Amino acid sequence: MYKNILILIAVLFLGFTTESNSQITKNTNTTKIPVLNFDALEPLLYTDSEEIHIVNFWAMWCAPCVKELPILQEYQKQHPKVKITLVSLDFTEDIETKLKPFLKKKRITTQVVLLDDPDSNTWIDKINPNWSGSIPFTIIFNAKKRSFHERMFENIEDLENEINKIN
Repeated sequence: MYKNILILIAVLFLGFTTESNSQITKNTNTTKIPVLNFDALEPLLYTDSEEIHIVNFWAMWCAPCVKELPILQEYQKQHPKVKITLVSLDFTEDIETKLKPFLKKKRITTQVVLLDDPDSNTWIDKINPNWSGSIPFTIIFNAKKRSFHERMFENIEDLENEINKIN
């Protein structure tokens, strides 16, 4: 219950930081953004590979999340073998009108999925019982190691330092 309240408060207060629709150019991006419940998302949180995987939970209304997206995007460009998945916690009804135009404007081409599962108390604890539910939240992992980061990466070097601890 506490985690749901935190998420709701964050949505209400941080929601005012998103850009208005009039400031976003019309979307011509036809990229499909899968809408997943937690059961469908969960397999993306594990791998049998030695390759690095990064899963980042974020939302358009979260200012630190938005600030961090270019860092993840740049890392993806420099390391195309690294599998990065951006898990949007935005509303499903906003995919076409807000999320896709936002991603286009920010030039984010990294894989994005939208998590639509209202039982956040359950899935947050399944991901990491120490996660308070705040975002951005990033999991860096391979088959042998896993690290959790309930914070924003300040720059690409900050992200690389954490990734190097997994290798």
